[in-house]
Amino acid sequence: MDFEYFIAKKISSGKTDNLSKPVIRISYISIALGLALMIISVAIVVGFKKSISDKIIGFAAHMQIVPFDNNTSLEEQPLTIDGAFINRLAAHPEISHIQFTAKKAGVLKTDEQIQGVVVKGVGADYDQNFLKENIIEGSFPNVSSKKKTNEVLISATLSTKLKVKVGDELRVWFISGEQSQPRGRKFEVSGIFKTSLEEFDGRFIIADIRHLKKLNNWTEEQVGSVEVFIRNPDKLDEVADNLYQEIPYDLNIITVTDEYPQIFNWLDLLDMNVAVVLVLMILVAGITMVSTLLIIILERTNMVGVLKSLGANNTSIRKVFLLKAAVIISKGMFWGNIAGLGFYFIQKYFQLIKLSPENYYMDFVPVELSLVNFLLLNLGTFIICLLMLIVPSYYISRIVPAKALRYE
Repeated sequence: MDFEYFIAKKISSGKTDNLSKPVIRISYISIALGLALMIISVAIVVGFKKSISDKIIGFAAHMQIVPFDNNTSLEEQPLTIDGAFINRLAAHPEISHIQFTAKKAGVLKTDEQIQGVVVKGVGADYDQNFLKENIIEGSFPNVSSKKKTNEVLISATLSTKLKVKVGDELRVWFISGEQSQPRGRKFEVSGIFKTSLEEFDGRFIIADIRHLKKLNNWTEEQVGSVEVFIRNPDKLDEVADNLYQEIPYDLNIITVTDEYPQIFNWLDLLDMNVAVVLVLMILVAGITMVSTLLIIILERTNMVGVLKSLGANNTSIRKVFLLKAAVIISKGMFWGNIAGLGFYFIQKYFQLIKLSPENYYMDFVPVELSLVNFLLLNLGTFIICLLMLIVPSYYISRIVPAKALRYE
């Protein structure tokens, strides 16, 4: 058995003096609380970013291919579907789904209320999974039928404002740039959705794209945009740049981060908050361990003198105390992992901590923790705390055996 490990094991398993006993307990608590808070912070921020991003992407897709123009209004220019171009997109290894949509601004009128809205037209190719998961009443419009449907999906926000429910009729008025008279369409509410994102809930209505094509006098092959989903969101900018080189000169690509920069910039700021928490927690745990190590060394001054008198060098003795410190750090980390993972699983499956959807876009605190992040937090905490102990461990070299053996 290794000499340093043998001594470290003996002093770790033996009784400690009254001087170091409370200090070691404080170290356990400090490291446990620090690691638990780091796990919780990372889980909340990653979960929050993922939940918000998934909502935005589920509604707006990763990117949109639109006609290249300077039009900043909601009156879209038509894009003619080219079969060969769409086939090239579908064959791209990073693209998972393609769908065609159109948007048109309108005014929604009921007997008591008037509300400006944006009607988003979708067809049979539309990925309905996200909206179906967020439908709180009714069902998704039957846009897959051969006959054009008058069913629409509205948000809970609009439903409350306009005092309408599933089965009620709505009339939406549209005005195009070349038309002087508004054109009305009567719809029927088939379902109500709630994403808790005001950018969507406050203004969007989902309808059959064939209504918008007729209102815009478009042909069957014309749409407002081609929405593209990719397999790896981390490669969004890379895929967008590659596709931009391949699409015709009169088309442009708008990524979801370009369309909603305020939300994604806000999410990016959360990373800085987590970094501050991680640094503070590791510093607190590290400083506590420095104090603990110095107290343990002072408590074992006699032992250091004996070991030196028997021929042990400073490096070996330092290793003994660092191994002792590693045991303390490991025990503290064990309880920190129990606390952090306990919070993670309770919140993930029971959602005990709630949020205000108006302020946070979520009804509850979302959590997400990957195995890689968990292992990195543990490994980083252990290594950094241990590295912080190297300098104070050099105090051992100042202990003189002749004086240490008389130390009480």
